[in-house]
Amino acid sequence: MSQNEAFVMERVYDAAVEKVWKALTDKEAMKKWYFDIAEFKPVVGFEFQFTGENEGRIFLHICKIEEVVINKKLKYSWRYDGYPGKSFVAFELFDEKGKTRLRLTHEGLETFPDVPDFARKNFEAGWTYIIGKSLPEYLGK
Repeated sequence: MSQNEAFVMERVYDAAVEKVWKALTDKEAMKKWYFDIAEFKPVVGFEFQFTGENEGRIFLHICKIEEVVINKKLKYSWRYDGYPGKSFVAFELFDEKGKTRLRLTHEGLETFPDVPDFARKNFEAGWTYIIGKSLPEYLGK
């Protein structure tokens, strides 16, 4: 898969759509499975930031809400302070008989600098951990 293709991942959780939506949009919930975000509102135009670390290097993520459809879709821009490039992350939720299928799409990875920190495999590993391990563990509590 090339760097130009969007990264797409789906998981099904044994939780209602409303519970998964709250996990995606409530800053206190987000701190438990995602990142420590100081302020978050699922409102188009709202900007938020958080830091991430890779091998001791700290990256400030700057994001802006682009689309909100309550209990269905959350999309925001995702870029890094001091680096060119801009990507978009979308979480889409589908009710499947009381369970929730989440489709995560991260597009625009090719706009980031061609350096190891922004390699596609790092995004794949990060999202696989976040969506495949951290979020389901949080939802199971």
